[in-house]
Amino acid sequence: MAGILGRLSGGPLNGQIIPLDAESLAEVDDELVLPWDQGQQVYRRAGDATGTGEGDGPTTVSYRHDPVSSSNPVPEA
Repeated sequence: MAGILGRLSGGPLNGQIIPLDAESLAEVDDELVLPWDQGQQVYRRAGDATGTGEGDGPTTVSYRHDPVSSSNPVPEA
């Protein structure tokens, strides 16, 4: 299996679909920490993968934004 995608929900990256660095579902991370401005955005796996059968499109894993774990410090003036 190749070409696993992550679908981001909530936060500043809402609706974005990104390629994951995984060749199988067993290698898919439960948490994504993504750089954002001067901080980072954290997305946590939410639910089961879709598109896992033959001929039903790329495998996609959903992630939901975790605002408590995310950080984006206010730049100093």
